[in-house]
Amino acid sequence: MLKRYVLGALAARTGDEMSGPALLLAGLAATGSAAAGSSLLAAATVAAAAGGPLIGALLDRSARPGRLLAWAIGAHAGALAVLAAGLGRIPHGWTLLIATAAGLLGPALSGGWTSRLPTLVPATRLPRSNALDAMTFTLAGLAGPALAGTLAHLAGAATAVTLAATLMACALPIALGLPPAARGGPALRPAMITAHREVPTATARRPGKCRRAAVPLRAVLRETADGFRILARNRALARATAVTTVSCTAEGMLVAAVPLLGTRLLGGPGQGVLLLAAVGVAALTATTLAARRPALLSRPDAVLAVSPLVLATGCTLAAVAALGAPGGPWLLAATAALLGLAEGPQLTAVFAIRHREAPARLRAQVFTTGASLKLTGFATGAATGGPLALHSLPGALLAAAGTQLLAAAVGAALRTGRR
Repeated sequence: MLKRYVLGALAARTGDEMSGPALLLAGLAATGSAAAGSSLLAAATVAAAAGGPLIGALLDRSARPGRLLAWAIGAHAGALAVLAAGLGRIPHGWTLLIATAAGLLGPALSGGWTSRLPTLVPATRLPRSNALDAMTFTLAGLAGPALAGTLAHLAGAATAVTLAATLMACALPIALGLPPAARGGPALRPAMITAHREVPTATARRPGKCRRAAVPLRAVLRETADGFRILARNRALARATAVTTVSCTAEGMLVAAVPLLGTRLLGGPGQGVLLLAAVGVAALTATTLAARRPALLSRPDAVLAVSPLVLATGCTLAAVAALGAPGGPWLLAATAALLGLAEGPQLTAVFAIRHREAPARLRAQVFTTGASLKLTGFATGAATGGPLALHSLPGALLAAAGTQLLAAAVGAALRTGRR
């Protein structure tokens, strides 16, 4: 079952990683404006803050979480298919609304999948399985942007968006085949008991779907609040969430600037997107090494503290290249190496911290809420990075570097500050 899980996660996440650059290029092609392209990418993820916690709460309560994952992934893929058909044919405002609706379901592709991993393998195999799960992110980060850039160059950006939706749809049968939650397990039993205790006696005299549905809704909202509380009160979870959210804001700035960086140094916006594939190669290398030598990541909190500093260095090198320094392509190669070597271990470290710290009954919420906040940070960075890159490309890249330094400072403050 683990192999099927990895294949499904890889397909869904490759489509997800492909959809961002594809939407960026599609918006640029449809409107001729880098700012419009970045706004479309931002709209695709801006609603994730609301979608992730709710999806996590529903997964924690669901007896068949695979069905819920399949529904969310299918709806996300359908929204991308509508965008691919409508770009350039319907008003840009409508495409922003569709992209926003798709963003509500984005965390299901990341945290939703990862939260199911402990139900597939015994605890003794979880560390290696956790590394394999992290590798699907790095492989997707490698293949997604490469497919998006290549297909946009050969067949158009709308075709790249369509392929992203198709890859997500390929994961639907595997999501449906995920095992059900254990009856009476830690994720379901507290919620079931709470819901049954709160059913009023009038419900027995006046049965009806509306009255019965109101109780689970209150319970889901209450458990969603529990998920936010555990993220705020647990020092390690709070630090991991804050650092990665700020770091993803910087990543959004960088991704929004990549098409213009490719135009200036590599010959075209599509070639710029291929730079993200080089980052994926470096991240895959680092994650593979970590999977074979787990001792390298035996201190995930330390990895989380160092990684933003390395990412800031990579963004600074990209800014130097954009300023016209000699050897620009080689500076970009060094940028890709540094970014990938930091991103891969950072992701694996965050997974290790969340599996270590999250209560079993709130595990899905911890993962999906964390994914939501990261996606929201990425959307914020993309929305600001596009206009900033139009005004000053080196300035946008230096802003990304400064934001990574801010992530390191936030992590240090949460490590040394009081609860």
